[in-house]
Amino acid sequence: MSRLESSLERPHRTLSSREVGRAERLALVLDEVELPDGARHQYRWFRATSAAFIVPVFDDLSTVLVRQWRHPWGQTSWEVPAGTLEEGEDPLQCARRELAEEAGLRATEWTPLGVLRPSALMDSRQHIFLARGLVEVERAPEVYEGDMIVRRLPLAEALAEALGRPEGAPPGWRAGIVHATAVSALVRAGRAAGLL
Repeated sequence: MSRLESSLERPHRTLSSREVGRAERLALVLDEVELPDGARHQYRWFRATSAAFIVPVFDDLSTVLVRQWRHPWGQTSWEVPAGTLEEGEDPLQCARRELAEEAGLRATEWTPLGVLRPSALMDSRQHIFLARGLVEVERAPEVYEGDMIVRRLPLAEALAEALGRPEGAPPGWRAGIVHATAVSALVRAGRAAGLL
């Protein structure tokens, strides 16, 4: 087997695992493991909710981004529509709900673009979808999304904002999209749409 291939074989033995803190659906977990040489090590990680991220693409190859406040960052963030899965919810069902709530859109064509892991410190999965065949519906953002702004722009422009300083950008220009999964989702959607 190539060293580059991923493996589900655990290189250590878990001796204990316990939650050391919890806030609703986010838990801090402490695992004590024994390594193959007998040494012991502690892993601290978060048990967290999974999410669906949606890149809506219109027939004219434009897309929609949403801007919302990200409290831990102390700033707003331009992102693709997204939301956390309810307990036991199918990722596509979540994607449909969030696209309508945040962007005011319904799609007739859905293409899964894979699953991402947000961090090596979390167990959550982020499901990426390309949404096409779009029609407008009434938005219904959550209470905490009251400041959310919806912006329609060419997918190529969103990709440029996600990938960093585009050619010809003025000095001091900064990437407008810094949310890691939003960047990855736009890149995968751009490739699926033939722009990359």
